[in-house]
Amino acid sequence: MNKLLMTPLLYSGILLLAACGANESNSKTLEQNTAQQASSQRIAQKYRIESVAEFDEPWAIASLPDQRLLITERKGQLKLFDPKTKSIINVVGVPTVSYGGQGGLGDVILHPDFQQNHELYLSYASKGQGGYGAEIAHAKLDLSDPKQPKLMDLKTIWQQVPKVSGQGHYGHRMQFGPDGKLWVSSGERQKFDPAQDLKSNLGKVLRLNADGTAAEDNSFYQQGDVTAEIWSLGHRNPLGMAFDLQGQLWVVEMGPKGGDELNRIMKGENYGYPTVSNGDHYSGLPIPDHHTRPEFKAPEIDWTPVISPSSLIIYSGSQFPLWQHKALIGGLSSKAIIVVDLAAKPVQEVQRLEMKQRIRGLHQAQDGSIWVIEDGPKAKLLKLHAN
Repeated sequence: MNKLLMTPLLYSGILLLAACGANESNSKTLEQNTAQQASSQRIAQKYRIESVAEFDEPWAIASLPDQRLLITERKGQLKLFDPKTKSIINVVGVPTVSYGGQGGLGDVILHPDFQQNHELYLSYASKGQGGYGAEIAHAKLDLSDPKQPKLMDLKTIWQQVPKVSGQGHYGHRMQFGPDGKLWVSSGERQKFDPAQDLKSNLGKVLRLNADGTAAEDNSFYQQGDVTAEIWSLGHRNPLGMAFDLQGQLWVVEMGPKGGDELNRIMKGENYGYPTVSNGDHYSGLPIPDHHTRPEFKAPEIDWTPVISPSSLIIYSGSQFPLWQHKALIGGLSSKAIIVVDLAAKPVQEVQRLEMKQRIRGLHQAQDGSIWVIEDGPKAKLLKLHAN
């Protein structure tokens, strides 16, 4: 992150002392007011944590209309969990995944009309010509046999282009928007430059029809091919997506060495990576800050030290009233859930839940309860209750 060195102008005698005194006083007053404002906007929603079950490298959660949960495990298992009986059953028919690095079975979401069509979507890492890349498949969930749930009519509908070497920065979170479109976060696969390349869908936020084709009113639809999928570009490793009540999409993404971001996603905007970032390269080489290149859209809030964001929800339930309409971000290295006030000006963190373990996923169920999954082997499924 570049720092600008300010060289003070030299004044003579009394003018110098007067100016310095006034500036110092104004600066201190501004700092005090800012600190008081931030302090006054902190919240303290009370909660308690219940440990419910254990999974092997879980990655994402979706809740069925009957309150049962679908939970993905990176090694390629899709689990059906019943909170009432605590039973865990394997769902068969899951696509073959490429497990390794940050790859494996990823996100799971339901089609908006799931109760009628029983369709769900899975994202996962796959190996093919050129290396590795994320893919998305949709299938029908057959629950007719209570002892053997299965996926039927599995079909791959989308993939990252191109497949490349390495097994990191897949992104591959999914979300259906209020517009009925399938939104996908696509990481730049640790290759930097694809995030700025319109001929690649790496390092982008994408907007698709439910069948995986590009939505016709996308930012670059007229250019065809994968360019037609792109809604915004210049992203690094976007790992959380959520819509607020106004239909605005928010995305959290991991920065490099510093500069984790929460972004308000706008049509056709370029968020700057790797040209700008509020972090630096892991090698120590600086990356220009966002303020040096105003043509790129800056994050609404960023974190240094990092929080390592893994997931995002915007809470809309009633069980936790102080969190209503606020963003909850799962943190890996921070071992926390970070609560952010999206309506504040500027957007700011207002509470941090110390979880003591790396947090991989968050999910708000239909009843307003919040499910949390830890990261790694023997990871716990947790439920947050209001106190």
